[in-house]
Amino acid sequence: MSGSGAQLHNVFVYGSFQEPDVVKVMLDRTPEIISVTLPGFKRFRLKGRLYPCVIPCEGGEVHGKLLMGLTDEELENVDAVEGNEYERVTVGVVRDDNSEKMTVKTYLWINKDDPDIGGEWDFEEWKQLHMKSFIETFKEIMEWKRNPEGKGRDDFNHVLRDAPSA
Repeated sequence: MSGSGAQLHNVFVYGSFQEPDVVKVMLDRTPEIISVTLPGFKRFRLKGRLYPCVIPCEGGEVHGKLLMGLTDEELENVDAVEGNEYERVTVGVVRDDNSEKMTVKTYLWINKDDPDIGGEWDFEEWKQLHMKSFIETFKEIMEWKRNPEGKGRDDFNHVLRDAPSA
């Protein structure tokens, strides 16, 4: 990898990737993380899934985190984890600490008319109920990515879905 021309990326996250422990598993490091707000969008729960989506919504705003200075390879990791139901786009966010406006990347839910969209997604609830198992599964996904043995992301989707408690 040559140092010349390497571009670093700032990525707005609004779901499980707000948790530094999840980010560390995905990137194998914890980048600088700052609090920001995404205006003009709203975050929603996805029925049966442990992760949320954001879609455009006039007057809405989504509070989340900005992962600062990701490399191209790290951005590819995020792309792979987000899968094909999200589209990486460029958006404007506002820093919570100093109101600076920044142009960054984020992932929008492609199917804005998805019947599974509904209700608020709660980060604190996710941390309390699902974070531990999510991180363990995430470790497996990232290990598979480093050393594939016939498994794909779809082999792990069952864990990323909200199963009834036993």
